[in-house]
Amino acid sequence: MASPDVIIAGAGIIGVSVALELQERGAAVLVLDRGEPGKEASSAAAGMLAALDPETPVPLRALALESARLFPSYVRKIEEISGMKVDFRLQGTISLLKDELAPPGYQPLSGEDLVRLEPALGTRDYRAFFLEEASVDPPLLIRAALRAAAAKGIEVRAHTEVKEIRFQAGCVAIVTGGDRLSSSVAVNCRGAWSGDPVRPRKGQMLSVPQPASALLEHVVMTPEVYLVPRSSGKIVIGATVEDVGFDKTVQPATIHTLHQTASRFVPDLEKAPVIESWAGMRPGSPDDLPLLGETDTPRVFAATGHFRNGILLAPFTARIMANLITGKPAGMDISAFSPERFVAA
Repeated sequence: MASPDVIIAGAGIIGVSVALELQERGAAVLVLDRGEPGKEASSAAAGMLAALDPETPVPLRALALESARLFPSYVRKIEEISGMKVDFRLQGTISLLKDELAPPGYQPLSGEDLVRLEPALGTRDYRAFFLEEASVDPPLLIRAALRAAAAKGIEVRAHTEVKEIRFQAGCVAIVTGGDRLSSSVAVNCRGAWSGDPVRPRKGQMLSVPQPASALLEHVVMTPEVYLVPRSSGKIVIGATVEDVGFDKTVQPATIHTLHQTASRFVPDLEKAPVIESWAGMRPGSPDDLPLLGETDTPRVFAATGHFRNGILLAPFTARIMANLITGKPAGMDISAFSPERFVAA
């Protein structure tokens, strides 16, 4: 592409979703990725669309709820354009809590309810609640989003690391390892590699096969571990949160602990073999909130720092960023997510 309107650095689910939204509004978009597009946090995520999670920071909750509301139409569009299914599941979540006071949206379950919904699940003295939440298979989602981008004529360049983004001579200059590009606008969607103040937050996970047909139907959230069933017949178990820099080493002892912890809630999983284990780098910020909006460099925007909610927040992040880039109101008060809050600090 000789002269794109927008260059997006980072071909994860955030960057590709922003590209699709901008292209739909008539912009010519080029996406650059330092490695293989979609192979970092977007493929490593579990795919829980946990908009009601009480651990979600208060300023982020309205954004999370609106993005969850948009998710069905977002999935339909990507599936229609790409011709792929992304295992979007609407069975809901069973959450186990010790708190006496249930958060909003948490429906208490009796012992009989739990036996009916998930007979293989033990509560271990926790209280059980049902949540109207969905899940998706992130590796399938990012593959479908990339296929949709290709179908829409969006160029996604792999192995093109952005070294510098600067504003000069009335346009944005992007310096890569072997080239210098220019555009009217640039968006930093590089996830854990976005630069200060974003930093990597490592998460280790594993998957096991369902040892019996439909052993689990619902996502299960506990204070110690979570379990996410896939329609393919496997269960994803995770995840740690570690501040160890860009270390993606998978530690067998950690995987074993996660597996054993999951087995204490679902005993039938104890002898299930580990199919796969992996680690991903979530993009974290000092206050656990994303960075959304224009940076202190003119015409350079940030859409990063989504931490554990990148998949969930992709639809509304794409809409917000496309609104801002095309000169429209964001659609929600996003002042808490301004990239300049860290510049001022």
